Amino acid sequence: MLGLRTTIYKVGDINKATEWYSKAFEIEPYFDEPYYVGFSIGGYELGLQPEEIPTTDKVESVVSYWGVEKIHEVYDRLIGLGAIENEKPYNVGGELMTATVKDPFGNIIGLIYNPHFKLNN
Repeated sequence: MLGLRTTIYKVGDINKATEWYSKAFEIEPYFDEPYYVGFSIGGYELGLQPEEIPTTDKVESVVSYWGVEKIHEVYDRLIGLGAIENEKPYNVGGELMTATVKDPFGNIIGLIYNPHFKLNN
């Protein structure tokens, strides 16, 4: 295993999702086709794929946490963009904090502040 590479969110409207994720992550996609939209987030892939049967009622079984510096500010900004509150920022031990929101398409977006995280090369 080499580590995580890609997180894919299934969305009911890929055009609206592309617009929302561009604002939410403050970056434009590097790949934009009707069957897949790809963003490069700090060297990791955030992908959007259209759902065959659109739904916002999604199972919460796996959460990808995106690293942030100012978790409260990012959380509030995503809520302001139309995300739905799921878990407000909270301390999970030491300096570590996590939070989750649901995007307008029902997917969970995790946020984590971890000042000790280092990439292993």
